[in-house]
Amino acid sequence: MSIELTENAVSHVRKFIKKENGAEYLRLAVKPTGCSGFMYEVTTTGEKIANDCRFDSGGITILVDDQSLKYLTGSKIDFTEEGLNKGFKFDNPNVAATCGCGESFTIEAE
Repeated sequence: MSIELTENAVSHVRKFIKKENGAEYLRLAVKPTGCSGFMYEVTTTGEKIANDCRFDSGGITILVDDQSLKYLTGSKIDFTEEGLNKGFKFDNPNVAATCGCGESFTIEAE
């Protein structure tokens, strides 16, 4: 069970955490929404919650709630800049399909 950040993602997260008052960790979650069913949520936080699973990647502590973990296990997260677009890009082996706009995804049947 793992979740990894690329060097680009680590660099971006470090800068972002420095700017955020009280932020120490990167929190990843999956929320039901969007045209395909699920959407990634990426935030920073200064607190851990009892049901958080913890991962370390490149010196960044990643927190994932136990419900989101089953959808994120094995993911590799990059931070990309393509023209005017920039953001996190998930390479998630659990994804079966994404919507046309690329904002949401479906998961293989459990």
